[in-house]
Amino acid sequence: MNICSDIKEIIKANLTDILALRNTKVKKDDDSYVSKGDLLCESLVKEYIKANCPDYALVSEESPEENVANYKADKVIIIDPIDGTENYVSGLKEWGVAVCVYTNGTHVQSMLALPELNCYMVTGDTFERYDSRIAGISSSLTKEELLKLKPGFEYRIIGCAVYNMYNVVTGAFYSFENPKGAKVWDIIPGLNLALENGLSVIVNNKEYYGELLAPDQKYTFRIQQK
Repeated sequence: MNICSDIKEIIKANLTDILALRNTKVKKDDDSYVSKGDLLCESLVKEYIKANCPDYALVSEESPEENVANYKADKVIIIDPIDGTENYVSGLKEWGVAVCVYTNGTHVQSMLALPELNCYMVTGDTFERYDSRIAGISSSLTKEELLKLKPGFEYRIIGCAVYNMYNVVTGAFYSFENPKGAKVWDIIPGLNLALENGLSVIVNNKEYYGELLAPDQKYTFRIQQK
């Protein structure tokens, strides 16, 4: 069973319905937005799991009450239903869906999807590689934090971790980093796809080897070409 490829096809098949929900945003307690589009993506994945792989537990940004218990299960699917919700509800195309599958603490497969750009990356895919000098950085950084970054040739701030991860893995970015920290569903699919494709991956100032990350904390990271 290729869970990531199956979910990819589900997202593609339901993209029109997902896009129709852009104007349904509401604020969460942390002042970020959630929309009915986020919830539709999550429900599509939940329905798929229930029908096809009910032995898998789900860790999702939009179901926080279940995450800490579920990530300790033998089989886990981690999703960010819509990464870059601020972009999505603002009408930008740079938003994504992230999926990662673990069995007994070992990474099995991952997907980075940019549905409105028709860009998808699943474990095992081959793709064109680039040789960029661009440094991608997180939109969560404050002005003061940005000024502390090491000098780079050019920076890009896009506001979607999936977009940034996709581009650093393909070499369209030389690097992508978030020295402030992000949650597991934002980053773990991209971290593992970066490892699969020979990039350097540092998490919390240590080399990362694909281990499963807990959902109740944030992780700093840097991915770059070797």
